[in-house]
Amino acid sequence: MRQPNFGGPRGPHGQAGFQKASKEQRAIIWRLTKYVLSNYKYSIITVLVCIAITSVTTLASTLFTRTLIDDYITPLTQTANPEYVSLWQALFKLGLILLVGVVCSYLYNRLMINVSQGTMLRLRKMVFERMEQLPISYFDQHSHGETMSVYTNDIDSLRQMISTSISQVFNSAITITVTFTSMIIMSVPLTLVSIVMAIVMMVVTTQLGKRSRTFFRTQQESLARVNGFIEEMMTGQKVVKVFCHEQQAIDKFEQINEQLRSSAYNANKIANIVMPVNGNLSNLGYVLIAVVGAALALHGGAITLGTVVAFLTLNKSFTQPITHVSQQINSVLNATVGAERVFRLMDTEPEIDKGHKELKEPKGDVDFKDVDFGYTPEKQVLFDIDINTNPGQKIAFVGGTGAGKTTIINLINRFYDIQKGEILYDGIPITDIRKDSLRRSMSIVLQETHLFTATVLDNIRYGRLGATDEDCIAAAKLVGADDFIRRLANGYQTMLNGDGGNLSQGERQLLAIARAAVANPPVLILDEATSSIDTRTEMLVQRGMDTLMQGRTTFVIAHRLSTIRNADQIIVLDHGCIIEQGSHEQLLAQQGKYYQLYTGHALTT
Repeated sequence: MRQPNFGGPRGPHGQAGFQKASKEQRAIIWRLTKYVLSNYKYSIITVLVCIAITSVTTLASTLFTRTLIDDYITPLTQTANPEYVSLWQALFKLGLILLVGVVCSYLYNRLMINVSQGTMLRLRKMVFERMEQLPISYFDQHSHGETMSVYTNDIDSLRQMISTSISQVFNSAITITVTFTSMIIMSVPLTLVSIVMAIVMMVVTTQLGKRSRTFFRTQQESLARVNGFIEEMMTGQKVVKVFCHEQQAIDKFEQINEQLRSSAYNANKIANIVMPVNGNLSNLGYVLIAVVGAALALHGGAITLGTVVAFLTLNKSFTQPITHVSQQINSVLNATVGAERVFRLMDTEPEIDKGHKELKEPKGDVDFKDVDFGYTPEKQVLFDIDINTNPGQKIAFVGGTGAGKTTIINLINRFYDIQKGEILYDGIPITDIRKDSLRRSMSIVLQETHLFTATVLDNIRYGRLGATDEDCIAAAKLVGADDFIRRLANGYQTMLNGDGGNLSQGERQLLAIARAAVANPPVLILDEATSSIDTRTEMLVQRGMDTLMQGRTTFVIAHRLSTIRNADQIIVLDHGCIIEQGSHEQLLAQQGKYYQLYTGHALTT
């Protein structure tokens, strides 16, 4: 991995790059801060008040050191019969003050836990809502593991920063303010020494923070790749086993895992030296103040011994916040990158729906008029597609891999929008129809089925949430799923987990077909819906499917040409173009591509 160039402004990570990164970082932190304040304004105000009280009580104990030495200890050591009552009274008052500080400290820490967890709750909700609004193309371009990493690693990094770092920054700012004021009142020369050391510590923290931020971004991206690879291997474990690719999977994982280790090492290597460096600079400042203060106290008497001791404690309180902030630099930088990834997902344009018409009584008349389409502008995959249907017709698509069969199906329900031409539904351009109205008028059974963690009955009802139990059972009987369902341990109340892992592939697909049946739409789309069902089961399902397709416009993609012989139209596609179109008998009479596929039983999909 090529390392960033920190040497000068000419490199991509030079001074200009640092300034840009720093500006982006401030913008992200400010956006996150505004988000927190907008939802927890009064909690944050209470936290600030409690932190201020805690800082004042801490300052009071520090200032009491001077009073203790100058007004109590020194006089008592010079008295033959010392009286300790006044000392005990002063200590008691100090104890009450510190008790108030402890209560306020406990309160603001509890409030920050509530703020951090509540913010995470809202962020997860907003991210999930935005994810549900994103177009299918987004999920084509981003792995599931990468998206999951936003929910887990990135949002959790924000939780750590909000619960700890924000309160620490507030505490440090207030502590520095009240402490600095007291230091000036006590001794201007000693305050100047403290300011110089504080400036040095801030410069060190800023410069090291700039260098490590790039690596923290790389770390989060590498973590997302690791999650994506693990998710991919888990879902494809059977394929890995069948082809004996276990070692190749391990080698690939080691490679991307090493990239994560390397980026995490580089990020933390720089960030972790900030605290010890600032700690030593703070100790150096402590020594300098002790020397200068002692000189002022012993030569000239400008300040008292108690003032020197109290100022040394104040100096610790002045520089300690900088050290504390530097300890949080890992959390802040990591959270900044995490927030950047969270906001990037939230800022992704949702699926655009300019449709304004509602389908009142859809008939299922779907027509394609000179349609061109490409998933990207550079690569067109469909050319001049013309398809005319009548309601209730069965239209079948055949052709080789990459011919465009599934793409046409995806255009009907507007998973993607076309670049040229138009698709009409009951004579209305589908771009004018609301997407939810359009999709409710269709049921689709994909080649890859998905079942949810719920009962068999609820999985069937997913096709129409208002369906009764009797409707769901009738749909299952229609497609031939009732027999195997009743043989399950709890019948229709059997709980399915892991995408229906306790069912065979054919049984899972039968449930998906039953889900489409219960929706009872005017348009039915079957994308190789019987591809995972054996021949005997297919015969049972086909009878149910024939009943289901009656009176509905049906678009079918099938492995076996024998299942589409009765189609009203068979459309043969090749490289995104329609090369043949007609009924089974008409296409056989043409003795073209379809004739070759049918007589040779050589359909490639």
